[in-house]
Amino acid sequence: MIEEQQTWELRLYIAGKTPKSVSALNNLKRYCEEHLEGKYKIEVIDLLLHPQLAEGDQIFAVPTLVRKVPVPIRKIIGDLSNEEKVLVGLNIIPLRLD
Repeated sequence: MIEEQQTWELRLYIAGKTPKSVSALNNLKRYCEEHLEGKYKIEVIDLLLHPQLAEGDQIFAVPTLVRKVPVPIRKIIGDLSNEEKVLVGLNIIPLRLD
């Protein structure tokens, strides 16, 4: 579960202001406000402006979300429109075994 004092550090890699990039950022902001209120930082990196930054996190597709903190690092590729997939992928909520 979420540790009370921890600030989540999230990095979203995009390539310009494409519909997928805008959607991914809007979805991410909404999920963070709902589930991590006041406990997150989002860094947006536009690879059209800073292509050299893709190598550090091994980014091969955009948009890609990288959870830097808490560790371990986790990545999610796409527009982040599937809320459950994103929350489970980031380990914000546990996987339900229905």
